[in-house]
Amino acid sequence: MANEGASRAARPPAEPAAAEGPGETSAAPARQASAKRAPAKKAPGKAAAKKAPGTAPAKKAPGTAPAKKAPAEKASVAAPAGKASGGKASGGKAGSAKAPAAPRTRTGLVRQARRINRELADVYPYAHPELDFENPFQLLVATVLSAQTTDLRVNQTTPALFAAYPTPEDLAAANPEEVEELIRPTGFFRAKTKSIMGLSAALRDEFDGEVPGRLEDLVKLPGVGRKTAFVVLGNAFGVPGITVDTHFGRLVRRWKWTEETDPDKVEAAVGALFPKSEWTMLSHRVIFHGRRICHSRKPACGACPIAPLCPSYGEGETDPEKARKLLKYEKGGMPGQRLKPPPDYPGKAAPPLGAAG
Repeated sequence: MANEGASRAARPPAEPAAAEGPGETSAAPARQASAKRAPAKKAPGKAAAKKAPGTAPAKKAPGTAPAKKAPAEKASVAAPAGKASGGKASGGKAGSAKAPAAPRTRTGLVRQARRINRELADVYPYAHPELDFENPFQLLVATVLSAQTTDLRVNQTTPALFAAYPTPEDLAAANPEEVEELIRPTGFFRAKTKSIMGLSAALRDEFDGEVPGRLEDLVKLPGVGRKTAFVVLGNAFGVPGITVDTHFGRLVRRWKWTEETDPDKVEAAVGALFPKSEWTMLSHRVIFHGRRICHSRKPACGACPIAPLCPSYGEGETDPEKARKLLKYEKGGMPGQRLKPPPDYPGKAAPPLGAAG
């Protein structure tokens, strides 16, 4: 009974019993109690086993654990950034790259824009106008016909048109109904017939049957705006110009070069970022990229060679395998848009109208 009373008296101060230790009977239960509680204290780690002798291990536990976690968290964040800036997006894993911030200064914007242009020059060294033509007149007519349709459809239509009406004089004197039938595949064929016959008559009557090489003269022709004029000037006369079509406008806004939507304002904003000598080829490269990779609805971000530079990375498919299936024309192993592409074009020629392929 004396032992039972001693043990009962020893139980309330169970925690300090290890320190007091006056008798064997009271120390044994205390040690057992502390041994039973030990697993609950061991949860944070091995340091919990050393807590009983003193308080120093208790200070180590909160200090050492965060120190080890912090580098691990930084490493997990730094890895995707390295992939994004170290090379082409197609080499990384889906979702690993992050869109870089848009430039905050004018100098930064100029540098970013010119770097993208250099990258595009490496990707598309063969960039060119995707309309088939043999002279300025054919390019002018083909560009007018390309409104609201593809260059492929125009290229499949113009051979018969130019075979029947090879000069401005011939087309100006044509039967409108016959012209309409020839260009019907391009859509809006009645309005386009009026435009190409009207500009042909103007060339015959005002410019001796020759296409003028000045912007102010070209924009006076029926159906000819600044975009069409710059296509003709840049590719038929070697006069630098920026062609703002739907692809060009979409991409420069994604790259944060401008927020403008009006073509004339886009032309002015982008033109200020580059030397004038770059304007024509810049237009070809941007349009090539928009048609092949940076699509309107489903851009192939995971297969984009300039993804590390693009502030809009992630708007489209980022998985490399899925993104590669979205590529078009020569980038996707498909025929191009020209029936007669330049010699350095690496893809296949487009099929004639009505042909399979």
